[in-house]
Amino acid sequence: MTHRLDASASGMYVISATPFTDAGALDIESTGRLMDFYLKCGVTGMTILGIMGEAPKMSGEESLTFVRECLARFKLPVIVGVSAAGMDNMVGFSKKVMDAGAAGVMVAPIGGLKTDEQIRGYFDQVAKGLAGIPWVLQDYPAVTTVTMSTPLIISMIADYPDMVMLKHEDWPGNNKVSRLRAAEKEGGRRVSILIGNGGAHYTQLLARGVDGAMTGYAYPDVLVRVRDLHVAGKTAAAEDLFDACLPLLMQEMQPGLGLAVRKYALMKRGAILSDRVRAPGPKVNDADRAEVDGLMRRLEARAGMS
Repeated sequence: MTHRLDASASGMYVISATPFTDAGALDIESTGRLMDFYLKCGVTGMTILGIMGEAPKMSGEESLTFVRECLARFKLPVIVGVSAAGMDNMVGFSKKVMDAGAAGVMVAPIGGLKTDEQIRGYFDQVAKGLAGIPWVLQDYPAVTTVTMSTPLIISMIADYPDMVMLKHEDWPGNNKVSRLRAAEKEGGRRVSILIGNGGAHYTQLLARGVDGAMTGYAYPDVLVRVRDLHVAGKTAAAEDLFDACLPLLMQEMQPGLGLAVRKYALMKRGAILSDRVRAPGPKVNDADRAEVDGLMRRLEARAGMS
C-alpha cells in the first residue's frame, strides 16, 4: 500500500537513525532490525535522512539504497529528508523517493537566507520544483540559522498547497504554534504540525494544538503513550510520564554529542548493532555510557517498562 502524506497526519513520526557498521559502512542488517523496532514501538510513521540521519555524510547511491530498504520493511508512511544545496539535486532525489513509495519529503531552508523576501524566493522555487509532491517545511533555526517568522509561515501555508506539514523546531516557539492555530481558526488552511527538538515541551504543545511529534528520541514508544494519554483526557498522567523522559531527552539534545548518545541508547535497546556515527562525528566514552545506562534504567522503571 502506498501512503501519501496530507494535512491530517498526526501521532508519532519517529526520526530514524541511519545504522552503520563499526567500520562505517551502511548496515543493511541493522536497518531491518531498526524498522522492526520502530514498528513495535507503535509509531504512526517515520522520517528518514533528516538531520539526525547523517544524510550529508552519505553518497546519493547510499541514500537511495537506505530509502528503498526502509520502504521495503516499514509499511507505514515514510517521509524522506531531501534538503540539498542544489535545487535540481533536491527535486530529482524527491522524485526518485516518491517513485519508490515515500509518502512525502521534508525540506529545510538553505543557510544564508536572511530576509523574508529571500526565504520566500527560495521556497517559491521549492514549491514549483515539488509541484504535486506533498512536502514538510522544517523550521529549525538553531541548525539552519534561518529564522522564519510566524506571518511568513502563514503566508507560505496559504500559497503552497503541497506543503501539508510543519515540523516545528523553533525555540522558544510555543507561542508560534498558538498563532498558527489561531490563523487557521480565522479561515487559514490547516496543516499538520509535529514538533521536533527531541519532543521538548511535548505536553504543553499538545495543549496548544500540535498533532504529534517528529523526533528521534530513543524511546518513541513512551512518547506514543504520552500522546495517547493526552488525547484520552488524562493530562496529568501524560505530564507525569513525559517528566520521566526528560533526563534522557536532555542528554540526547546536547549539541555535539547528542547523536552519539541517541545511537548508543538505540544499540542498548537492541534496535541497531553498532552506535557508529560517521566522521566527522561524536563518540561516547565510558563515562558517557555509564550515565546513559543509568538514565535508561531510571526511565524504564518510572515508565513501568522493567
